[in-house]
Amino acid sequence: MSTTNKPREIFIQGLTRDGRTFRPSDWAERLAGAMSCFRPSGSVGGIGAAIGYSPYCVPMVIGKTKCVVVNEALRDIEPMAWDFVMNFARDNELQVTEACLLPDPAPKR
Repeated sequence: MSTTNKPREIFIQGLTRDGRTFRPSDWAERLAGAMSCFRPSGSVGGIGAAIGYSPYCVPMVIGKTKCVVVNEALRDIEPMAWDFVMNFARDNELQVTEACLLPDPAPKR
């Protein structure tokens, strides 16, 4: 019986190691925007493609903290993009944690 491991998700938080809020305030959108071209195979690209974030690198707010959620699958798709994102976090002394997003609960009927 084979088991498939789901790729991990890495949360880069907009907090430095000493707890200060990272600036500029739109850092998460900028970082995710730089990664927007990395998409799953079969995605439609080119002039007619919708503008948006890559599913492998998504900005979001968790609690009151801006974060970028990076799917570990990015490492296999484009190792240099993975290194860029992780080096950004390291160079700016941002807090990084491994976790997974839970799906939203189903609405009660």
